[in-house]
Amino acid sequence: MMDNKTFIIAGIIVALLIGALAVFLASGDPDGLESTALVVQGQKTITGDTPADAEIHEETAGRFSYSSPMPDYSLGDSLGPLGGLIAIIVGTILAFLVVLGLAYGIKLAGKPAP
Repeated sequence: MMDNKTFIIAGIIVALLIGALAVFLASGDPDGLESTALVVQGQKTITGDTPADAEIHEETAGRFSYSSPMPDYSLGDSLGPLGGLIAIIVGTILAFLVVLGLAYGIKLAGKPAP
């Protein structure tokens, strides 16, 4: 049987491998909400490919908005797939640390006071 530490390390390795492969295997054509927004804005047809210059236009005046530190899971066009790979690795590690911190906080909150 695998101990907890080995299980967590194996899980992180699997997550990093899936993320690394996704950078090279994922489609560059948007799907889901992003694709629907382009169709609604008239920049794309339902069955057609997404034009290379298609951008979602949002009305952000008076609304909450933010800029992503790693938009579209990349670090810019200059690094290409390597930037995507770095973004996936950093994002996976950050997500793990957030969950680890929450788990530690829950564990401490459940301990009775001495």
